[in-house]
Amino acid sequence: MSASTNRPISISSFPSPIIHLDCDAFFTSVEQALHPELKGKPVVTGKERGIVACASYEAKALGVKRPMRLWEAQKVCPSLICLPSDYETYSLISKRMFEIIRRFTPTIEEYSIDEAFAELSGLRRLHRAGYADIAWKIKQTVQQELGFTVSVGLSASKTLAKIASKEKKPDGFFVLRASELHLFLPKVALERVCGFGPNTVALLEKQGIRNVWDYVSRPEAWAQRFLGKIGVELWHELRGEAVYPIVTQEKEDYASISKTKTFTPPSSEKDFVKAQLVRNLESAFIKMRRHKLRAKKVCIFLRDQEFRSSGIEGAFDRSTSSTLDAVNLVGDLFEQIFSPGTAYRLTGIVLSKMEADRTVQYDLFDDVPKIESLKRIDRVLDGVNELYGKHALHLGTSLWLGKHRQHVAGRGDLPERKMRLLKGETFRRRLGIPIWNVQV
Repeated sequence: MSASTNRPISISSFPSPIIHLDCDAFFTSVEQALHPELKGKPVVTGKERGIVACASYEAKALGVKRPMRLWEAQKVCPSLICLPSDYETYSLISKRMFEIIRRFTPTIEEYSIDEAFAELSGLRRLHRAGYADIAWKIKQTVQQELGFTVSVGLSASKTLAKIASKEKKPDGFFVLRASELHLFLPKVALERVCGFGPNTVALLEKQGIRNVWDYVSRPEAWAQRFLGKIGVELWHELRGEAVYPIVTQEKEDYASISKTKTFTPPSSEKDFVKAQLVRNLESAFIKMRRHKLRAKKVCIFLRDQEFRSSGIEGAFDRSTSSTLDAVNLVGDLFEQIFSPGTAYRLTGIVLSKMEADRTVQYDLFDDVPKIESLKRIDRVLDGVNELYGKHALHLGTSLWLGKHRQHVAGRGDLPERKMRLLKGETFRRRLGIPIWNVQV
């Protein structure tokens, strides 16, 4: 059936007006905003890892893609500017972006560091403007105050808004009315739907579904039969019937917590690689305790300089939030996968089977005094590190990180915010203020 003969799904433009705001090449855009001399130049972040973490649109136009190795990217683009990732500053700019959006609507979901959903219903009278005008004003305000472009899509559901925001990237703005879905969706490939992975797309294509309009034109029972609950939810979302709510509260629960660390040059020294892994463990448990969680399982993995990975999983005797309770198991797992003579460049930890760390039900054979002692030690660790900086107090194994100075990042591998300190700041403790390199 051609798009011209398709019938409208809805006569309403925005049954539930939702925008999706997506930053364009966020990490490199922040760097270019803070350093105006970089604007218009091919820039990538990820120097500390030796790979392209994010590429500016100027770099992408010259063939640079993520996750290329830096030497490959520099071969493609000899004029490429490589910067270390400054996640601290990116997070600060992200928070400012969310604060700007909240000036227009309190109903905002911080979807990721560079993405947000927001709901606009009931705001036309307040802003004396239509939904499209409000969405445009949000986009313009973010860009004017932060100095980089964002793409915004406005539609009737989160799924449609996300599709709309990708329509005219970068610096895009697209309004997709529910009453016009019959004209737009026949041109939308299945791969553009967040929730349709490669296997789902392959299945739908075998059933004669070629585009999103073909999918929403099938009966709801058909979507239920082939894709189950998620298929039905997306069927409604793609028809402009909002199913997924805007989640305004900060994320408090985690299915897993992971921490990784890339170091250069690669190392085959066992004690040093283990120290890097233990530092991952400390960081993961600090985050877990901050969210009042405990874990039952742990997975560790190592990656060598040829980007080959090896990993192994283990389970604790009981769910725990104590670093000291976990370090012996992690050490045993490390012994099983460490290969002498292999040069490693990355270590990682994944904690899983998470649960709330509230009430404790001890088993008959639990060493209760030991468990309570470990909890008190953790409270001291967290208190000291909160006062003097993360990892100010740490396990002795981590001392190897300081003894091997050749593996400590050089000044060129550190983000500028860690080198340019304001008065009273230290390497570990800084004010939550980004530094703009502009002349006044």
